[in-house]
Amino acid sequence: MDRIREAILNGATPDQLAAIALPDKYRAAHVLKAEQEMFTGMASNDKDPRRSVHVGDVPTPELAPDEAVVAVMASSINFNTVWTSIFEPISTFGPLARLGRESEWSKRHDRDYQVIGSDASGVVLRVGSAVRNWKPGDKVTVHCNHVDDQDPSSHDDSMMGSNQRIWGYETNFGGLADLCIVKANQLMPKPTHLSWEEAAVNALCNSTSYRMLVSRNGANMKQGDVVLIWGATGGIGAYAVQYVLNGGGIPVGVVSSPEKAQILRNMGCEAVIDRSAANYKFWNDDNTHNESEWRRLGKDIRELVGEDPDIVFEHPGRSTFGASMYVVKRGGVVVTCAATSGFMLEFDNRFFWMRLKRLIGSHFANYREAWDANRLVSKGMIHPVLSRVFTLENVGEAAYQVHHNMHEGKIGVLCLAPTEGLGIDDPELRAKVGEKNLTLFRR
Repeated sequence: MDRIREAILNGATPDQLAAIALPDKYRAAHVLKAEQEMFTGMASNDKDPRRSVHVGDVPTPELAPDEAVVAVMASSINFNTVWTSIFEPISTFGPLARLGRESEWSKRHDRDYQVIGSDASGVVLRVGSAVRNWKPGDKVTVHCNHVDDQDPSSHDDSMMGSNQRIWGYETNFGGLADLCIVKANQLMPKPTHLSWEEAAVNALCNSTSYRMLVSRNGANMKQGDVVLIWGATGGIGAYAVQYVLNGGGIPVGVVSSPEKAQILRNMGCEAVIDRSAANYKFWNDDNTHNESEWRRLGKDIRELVGEDPDIVFEHPGRSTFGASMYVVKRGGVVVTCAATSGFMLEFDNRFFWMRLKRLIGSHFANYREAWDANRLVSKGMIHPVLSRVFTLENVGEAAYQVHHNMHEGKIGVLCLAPTEGLGIDDPELRAKVGEKNLTLFRR
């Protein structure tokens, strides 16, 4: 791995990279099947990724014909990294076992460990015999849609594929490692004006927000739409704010502190709700809904922008879902992709059916959507929301901080990259975009 790192840092040619032998093993952040019951009976907040995530050598798997080996320069932490590390809501070793039964190549994924991570930026080292569009030396980012293109259910929208999975969560050989194994249709060009760590944080969250808001598979936002965005400085929320602003919409960002509110204002979001100041109590002490608080939220939104939201960008889940379904306007859309505060959701159906509202479930993005979202990053129109960077050795602490919402934006992880700030190939575009826009979330 040291030879590979040095070759990349020294600008080795594709032939030179292809001539370097791949190691028999590589350093990776992984969880162990033998430990999947270690947190049984514990409250979610007490489950500690620092105990379950191990960083050490794992065997290098054989490469399938439709795959590529990527030298990972940087990766990032997502909520699915946390879920894998605390084995919640399920242990991911179950999905790995099911994947292992699909084909001879899929058997590689069913092991007594799982290499985690659903983002990566790096350099292609090898490609399988069926790969056409990529070659050693290509600088890439990796999106996490792992799909079987031989399945007809995948060909209208691959996210509807019967065996669609999220790489590094429902598959093995993820991105929090010095190497990763990916299907060729997960690869996208690395934005040339970004460093390795800046490029690594975008694919999952940026693509998710693009599908939720911009795509016809999501809310299909139009100019002038009012969009309520929960967690507007978080991983997906911060990209959502950018898409609403870029698309001529009116974002209403909800955050949990004055400091986060200021980040939104710096982004150009004028309508901001600080939950810590508003102190909404959507749930009563007896675990029933507090409808008067829904009405108060709706009133606050109207005071800011003069009308109810056309779209609610929903991902906290249980804590906010009833309020989201209430405040969206008649005929409006709630689009949801997650449930970080709880998966069992409740709402008052009267305000849903009688006001002709719509609810759209959204899950990551297909290759076209991910590619288009990455293109906007590459053009400097959407910016990374990187706040902190950890080394791979400290990935457990990084996951712990995401688990406890101790961060804004995204947390990056250096893998083969020895320091931050490397990998920038277009300083002119970077200067045009502006360091202020690229470092808005840094602290």
